[in-house]
Amino acid sequence: MRADRVKRAAANQQRSLEAFLAAKAAFEAQVAELQAMTADHFGAGPEAVMWGHAASLVDWTRRLREVTDACHRRGELAPG
Repeated sequence: MRADRVKRAAANQQRSLEAFLAAKAAFEAQVAELQAMTADHFGAGPEAVMWGHAASLVDWTRRLREVTDACHRRGELAPG
């Protein structure tokens, strides 16, 4: 019985690792997209930037901060 439990736990851990690595690859792909977007000034040339561009970037930055705060357990997600 114990051997079966150990085998199931090892298989479960392997599946967990595979799911984690797939999620990590998707995350890294999104980070790469963000890096490309910022290198391109989010598709807005300096001479064409308007308040809407700035507002969008402020909103995106706020949302990205939520993700980084969650990862680093800062802000509202800091340990109490």
